[in-house]
Amino acid sequence: MSDLVTGEAVVLGLRTAKLPSRGLAVTLDLAVQVVGLVVTTLVLSLLAPDLDSAAVAAVTIGLTVLFLVALPIMIETLSRGRSLGKAALGLRVVRSDGGPVRFRHSLVRGLVGFLEIIVLFGVPAVICSVVSSEGKRLGDVFAGTLVVRERVPGGGGAAAALPPVNPQLLQAIGGELVALDLSAVPEPLWLAVRQFLGRIGDLDQAVAHRMSARLADDLAARTGHPVPYGVHPAAYLGAVLTERQRREWTRAQGYAFQQQAQAHGQQYAPQQYGPQQYGPQQHAPQPTGPGQQHHPVPTAAPSTPPAPPSPPAAGTGFAPPA
Repeated sequence: MSDLVTGEAVVLGLRTAKLPSRGLAVTLDLAVQVVGLVVTTLVLSLLAPDLDSAAVAAVTIGLTVLFLVALPIMIETLSRGRSLGKAALGLRVVRSDGGPVRFRHSLVRGLVGFLEIIVLFGVPAVICSVVSSEGKRLGDVFAGTLVVRERVPGGGGAAAALPPVNPQLLQAIGGELVALDLSAVPEPLWLAVRQFLGRIGDLDQAVAHRMSARLADDLAARTGHPVPYGVHPAAYLGAVLTERQRREWTRAQGYAFQQQAQAHGQQYAPQQYGPQQYGPQQHAPQPTGPGQQHHPVPTAAPSTPPAPPSPPAAGTGFAPPA
């Protein structure tokens, strides 16, 4: 068993494939490829018997590259690291961090594998696999990949998503979870817990229990509270992670409510009336109570216009000047 550690300090309980199983998978793959190459060559020779030697050599080289290099690369890329031989033995090619392989990884593995397995009869691949603690051949070293076992013998199938917890016990530790100080827990440890809980269904039960106990001990060292007696470490990790998410959600809701309250306070702020809002001859309206009639405040009357000139006196014939 080899525990792989990713760049985010996440421990992956993956069993690396060793030389015997990998050699048998490669033998099955090569047998299928050679049979396909021979059958295709015979069919083409029957369909085109008049080809000259140069055309026959070109077709042979093309078919060899197709069946021994191109097809293995495409099959490994499309199947996410599972060729026919690997699928039969429960193996898969993954990246060194546990992720699925892509075309560039399969391309490097296919090109290097053609040289070390077919051209050099597999001698460099065997030596490198024996020396490497993870059973890597040269193609894996250059591509940054690893061959792991998907079906672990004697594992008893995949583990449950999370082990069951007694509801009374979970209720009893609820107060302790609320009182936990999670400020000292680093973000990489939270990331490791989340990724472990997301992959727990794909791990062997013994591996899952060992990894959950290790993560629970790291979490307890930061919080100062050990795992309660009788609680599975994986269940405790899930409960603590749920409590952290609850706190983050409450904090986000409080911030959103505060922003909304500030926006409403600015929108519905009461208007202040002052003397400056009215002209020199106006006054603010006076509030009236119930049953009282509002009387407008009298304003200054406009100045009296000058009187028109008096008409001329009758019979004098004299009109005063305007």
